[in-house]
Amino acid sequence: MLQNREGQRVPKVTFRTRQEHRWVDVDSDELFAGKTVVVFSLPGAFTPTCSSAHVPRYNDLAEAFKASGVDEIVCMSVNDGFVMSEWQIEQRADRLTFIPDGNGEFTAGMGLLVDKGDLGFGKRSWRYSMLVRDGVIEKQFIEPELPGDPYEVSDADTMLDYIDPSAEKPHDVLIMTKRGCPFCVRAKGMLRERGYDYQELLLGRDLSLAAVRAASGADTLPQVFIDGQFVGDSEALARHLGEPLEDAA
Repeated sequence: MLQNREGQRVPKVTFRTRQEHRWVDVDSDELFAGKTVVVFSLPGAFTPTCSSAHVPRYNDLAEAFKASGVDEIVCMSVNDGFVMSEWQIEQRADRLTFIPDGNGEFTAGMGLLVDKGDLGFGKRSWRYSMLVRDGVIEKQFIEPELPGDPYEVSDADTMLDYIDPSAEKPHDVLIMTKRGCPFCVRAKGMLRERGYDYQELLLGRDLSLAAVRAASGADTLPQVFIDGQFVGDSEALARHLGEPLEDAA
């Protein structure tokens, strides 16, 4: 039976972390005392759901969490410090703090250490998230006890909605570009001026012209998508953002 520990203090543990190629001990008091901290814990670094959804979305929403009063967002896993350090680099998750619970002591103290021996993982953390204020657990979202690796309630959006239902979330923006394209440069400039972070896919490196046509119905660039909706080229983006059309080229 997975344990919910709302209202209790977090376990007192010393974490062995890797920082700038050296060992640094971080204890629970240093991590939680006097701060509002969001923790999300997951089964393993470099695993599919953890890498494709759990970590990226918390990183995307980090500024929204901070605007809502959160001091730090901690990603925790029963992995060693070397693995967690390299995973953070691979994920480009510089807005998060990666903490290795290498021996599983913190996770065991939370009552959420589970046997993943069938996968060859040994003891690992069940997937969950929690809001901790000055070392006391205010809220936990623990994934249901179902086979496999459920991912339903410990996500970043659920936690942010709990903390601040009116929080403004960043737009999801994708822009397809090509080298030497002034219209692409202008489109990216318009997005930056509006404070939109974006993912850029470059023709010839990340996608083919056939992929551009399949996604947008056009063979010119840039092509922009915002919040799952197709916007179009630089002129269409200017109209979408209320920019003068003469500035779109």
